Amino acid sequence: MAIVNDVNEVLHRIRVKLYPNYLKAVEGRYLARTDNEASLSIEQVCAALKNRGGFTGSYDDLVEHIKQFWDEAAYQLCDGFAVNMGYFSIHPNVGGTFDKVTEEHIEDKHPIGFRFRVLAPLRALAKHIEVVVEGLANVQGYIDELIDVSTEAVNEVLTPAGQFIITGDKLKIAGNNTENGIYFVSTVDSTQRVKVTGHLAENSAGKLIGIIPALTTGTWKLEIKTQFSSGSNFLKEPRTIESTGIFTLGTAS
Repeated sequence: MAIVNDVNEVLHRIRVKLYPNYLKAVEGRYLARTDNEASLSIEQVCAALKNRGGFTGSYDDLVEHIKQFWDEAAYQLCDGFAVNMGYFSIHPNVGGTFDKVTEEHIEDKHPIGFRFRVLAPLRALAKHIEVVVEGLANVQGYIDELIDVSTEAVNEVLTPAGQFIITGDKLKIAGNNTENGIYFVSTVDSTQRVKVTGHLAENSAGKLIGIIPALTTGTWKLEIKTQFSSGSNFLKEPRTIESTGIFTLGTAS
């Protein structure tokens, strides 16, 4: 996404598309989901701050200092401290339950995670956001998130040979057409299409889990081809589901 000088173009307008509501406990025919592009990196946020005149110092120093700050914040979180960022706070959390007071921590049973809490300043800003509804989304299926398990990054990076989790709707790879499958497509050369091979740890309508194939350095989009249908019969021809986000090969900032 291009960085523009007017910060309001980025922070005060959210574009959404409407998707059919399949949640029994939620009323209404459609749910809104943000029509977002790739996540902004530290470098991009710093560039926006510099470009719109909000920062007069060195851009390189700004990036380096922000990265050092986040590294230290992560260090403190791992030591059990919650970190208040002004607009939101981050809290370390141990999940699961313990059967007795002498039970030791077991990683799989008591997973360690982090929870985010929105604070008053960010809630106040939310009141000034304009929501632009861009109509009904492609009901043939959609990709909501691609999670890079190695870094826990969402809709951002791809770790070579690492595990991915794709969530969305009508994603299941099904049918006998040889075109069916998960593809990573280069944003520079669309003829570079790398198909995911091997067993999928999960292959359901709402989630796909597999291994990221060997990719060259660059940016990639996700494409899924499948004959899966909500009914009992497969589609005659594969349908294509494409991601709106762009993913970078490498590691998270």
